[in-house]
Amino acid sequence: MIKNNRNILVISLLLLLNNNACAPKIENGYTKERGFEGNISLSGAFALYPLVVLWSEEFKKEHPLVRFNISAGGAGKGIADALTGMVDIGLISRDLHPEEVKNGAYPIHVAKDAVICTINANNPNYRLLKERGLTNAELKNIFVNHQYKTWNEIDPRFTKDPVTVYTRADAAGAAETWANFFKSKQEDLKGIGIFGDPGIAQAIKDDKNAIGFNNINYVYDLKTKKVMDQIDVLPIDLNADGRISEQESFYNTIDELTDAVSNNQYPSPPSRDLSFITKGKPDNLLLKEFISFVLKKKSQSYLLENGYVPLTESFMEEELKKL
Repeated sequence: MIKNNRNILVISLLLLLNNNACAPKIENGYTKERGFEGNISLSGAFALYPLVVLWSEEFKKEHPLVRFNISAGGAGKGIADALTGMVDIGLISRDLHPEEVKNGAYPIHVAKDAVICTINANNPNYRLLKERGLTNAELKNIFVNHQYKTWNEIDPRFTKDPVTVYTRADAAGAAETWANFFKSKQEDLKGIGIFGDPGIAQAIKDDKNAIGFNNINYVYDLKTKKVMDQIDVLPIDLNADGRISEQESFYNTIDELTDAVSNNQYPSPPSRDLSFITKGKPDNLLLKEFISFVLKKKSQSYLLENGYVPLTESFMEEELKKL
């Protein structure tokens, strides 16, 4: 009986080895017989996370043998994960630092969006804030200099309620981009630190005196195209004349705002490029196929309806050359 069992085991092992020998070898995620297959791992910016999930689902329709592992944790985590080999692609929503480029970070831009100033929709000064907005200097005095403790210190017409400032606790592209608007760095931002875009949006919804900043997709409802309940956008008084003119008023719907970003009416920063980064120039065929897929006109066409700004055709061609 034991001898028969051993014979069966030997035969099974031989069959397994024979099958493996006959199976096509997967090299760089592609075989002629089966096409593209394998795993792609991505992590990083909350801003890019919803879009990457959409792209991955569309890519799998064409290449069903490909699997994705996608996680959000902030741009800083995405960069660290990519440079240490924890993931194939880091998702970033800010410019790279020189030391990151020196360590091998290779960026490919895939979309545009913007960071916007957010307030609670029940702020006691809501109507006047929407009419006058705040200037770059006033916002810097809130987020960097921490000069205003009450709203009436900004404008005597405002109430004496406290100004409650929220910022990001994690290494975030949104925070870095918002700080760049004031020619500062994320570590210069003052306020109550909150992890992640969903967290800071919820904190603002829960506090009537709150002011903070968010990526577009965590403020607007993609179905109605309007802002979500309990949160709203604080307009920026770009020419510092004490009022929001018609040229500065483009926040009523997500379509108006993304159009303003596309036409450079909304300043950069806090509008920004969203990018993939890899450790060095990608040479894996599967990774190159996915990145190329993202840079196709069809994939870019999903962006506007999901609150992002697509790349122009010439910009797409430039990014494809990087592959």
